Parts: sequence; structure tokens; C-alpha cells
Amino acid sequence: MAETIHDLPTPTLLLDLDALEHNIGVIAGHYETTATKLRQHGKNHKSPWVLERQINAGGTVGGVCAAKVSEAQVFVDSGLVDNVLIANQVVDAAKIDRLCSLAGRADMVVAIDDREHLERLAAGVRRAGGVRLGVVIEIDTMMRRGGTRTIDAAVALAEAADQNPDLTFRGVMSHQVPTTASPDRHARFDEGLKYIDHVLDVKHAIEAAGIRMDIVSTGESWTYDVAATRPEVTEIEGGTYIVMEVPYDYMTEFHYAARMLGCVIAMENETTALIDIPIDAIGAPNGPPSVWRRSDVRTKSIDHTGLTVEIDPGAVAVGDLLQFLPHQQDVMMNRWDEYVGIRGETVERRIEVTARGCIH
Repeated sequence: MAETIHDLPTPTLLLDLDALEHNIGVIAGHYETTATKLRQHGKNHKSPWVLERQINAGGTVGGVCAAKVSEAQVFVDSGLVDNVLIANQVVDAAKIDRLCSLAGRADMVVAIDDREHLERLAAGVRRAGGVRLGVVIEIDTMMRRGGTRTIDAAVALAEAADQNPDLTFRGVMSHQVPTTASPDRHARFDEGLKYIDHVLDVKHAIEAAGIRMDIVSTGESWTYDVAATRPEVTEIEGGTYIVMEVPYDYMTEFHYAARMLGCVIAMENETTALIDIPIDAIGAPNGPPSVWRRSDVRTKSIDHTGLTVEIDPGAVAVGDLLQFLPHQQDVMMNRWDEYVGIRGETVERRIEVTARGCIH
């Protein structure tokens, strides 16, 4: 007899394969005929099995975006990709040496925003011998973390990178998030284009200085369709769309694929119940998870003991199963060694999370 969600221990992280395939199909279909392509962000699912399905569906650069060198190594070792963009700065000598070792097997590109990055990366290339690293300049569009702050600073850094004999200047990149909750389509395009067009202004200034580039990486899940209206954007670093999270509920073309399965383990009273989903299992930087498809159950709080929910009288009983949606999915996905792939309530497969815990 087929295994179902009722046979699983709780808590368990479910991956709805129908929803996953739908989300992959939306992106693949949108980018089938556009100049812009997807560079899927591996930190959002951390699984070569999922990455393979994204690449096979089409509409991608055939590579991956990674947050860390260790994460990039998992995807290179999988044999699925031959090009990787690490969308953060790498300065530690040991990490740079690992990065250079990967450059012997794949086209490795890393973000910079300061000349010190150039010097450290170039020294690593010289230590390795016989390899080259690509660099892209991170442009700060609104997040005020990494990234150059002015066009002049970006041009100066591009000139230094272009003149460095050990490195290859490849282009520019940026990150951005919406500043308003649940923006409608008009607001997404208005705000998204403001950020994307600033990146293109930097691109044009660098090119006016006589420097060529082949990568313009800007845009995320919330601007996947916005970025595609600018043919000069070569790729977006889309990640959230793949399994979705509650703050992105305005992106209705995508379905919730990652859900946390929990069990009612205690009734505090007729309107309060405890679910066996501790904060350790799901993470909650943006608040406790939301109940999936139940208006009679509402999340109240979460800690290391479990998840407390308010219920309509008689709505649930001890032993009942409930499913919950994350408010930040990449934090949740990083906490599990495997996902349980389901169709309906039937368990179809276990999916190894090979890049889980890759923080270096």
C-alpha cells in the first residue's frame, strides 16, 4: 500500500511536486523566447535534484547562483552545471583557494564591490596557477549592504578589474526587494524598473569607458517578468518562486510547494492547541508560519517547544494533521536533510538536500 502523509513522522517538510513542477514551468515558459534567462538561486532549495529539473525545463543560463563557496561546490560536484555565480563577496584566503579549485572545473564568477576584493582574488588565482576567475560588480540599488553606491565608483572598479591580468571582468549584478507589502502588477513594474534601469545606467557608463561585459544579472522572483522587458538584462537570480513563501502571496502565478506537516499534540483549551513544530524545524525570522487552507485555525506564536494556534471550538483534536506555510522559505529549507515529495497525500519520493548547512 502506498505511503501517505498520514504515515509520516511529524514535523516533516513536504515538497508538493505538482506545485513545484508548475512553478518551474511558469519560469521556463516565460523565458523560452526572451533574451533574459533564469539563473536559479540554489540557496532557496539547496537540492541538485530540484536544480536538474529547473535546467531541464529550459529558460535558464544552464548554471546556478550560489550564496557561498561551499554551496557552489555542491552544485559543481553534482555535474549538472558548468557555470556558477557567487552573489556575495569572498575575501577569506582559504575560501578563495576553494573557489579557484572549482574554477578548474567550471566557469566561476564572484561579486566584488571594492578594490581589496580584486587584490585578494587575484592573489588566489596566482597561488592556484592556470585558472581564471570572473568578477561582476555588485551595484547597491536599495538594500544598503554590499554593492557600489555610485556610478563613478562602479566605473572605476570596472576599469581596475578590466586591467587586472589575473581576473576577467564579466559585468554587473544587483539585489532588490519590494518596499511595499503585496504590490500589485503596476507597483511591481514601477519599482522594479527603477532598480533595474539604474543597473543598466551603470552598464552603459562602464561601456562608455570602453569596457565590455557579457553579464547583467538583476531581478528576482518578484520582478522576473519586469526584467524580461529589458533585453539588456541577461539573467535574473530567481529563487523564492521555486517553493514560495507567504510574503510573496501577491505572485499568484506561483503555487506553494513547501509546506510543514505538523500534528496537534495538546489542547490548552477549546480555542488553543499546540502543534509539534518547534522554531528549530521551520525558523521564523518573519513571524510564525501560516496555516494552509484552514480558516478555522490561526497561528499565534512559535518557540522551541512548538507552534501555538488559535482555533474555532471543535475545529481540531489531538492527533489531527495540519500543514503550514513559511514566511521565509530559504531559512526553513536549510534545516532539513531531506524533503518528502508528495502528490496529493501520496508520498512519491525522498529528496536529498545536499547543500544544506553550506555556510562557508
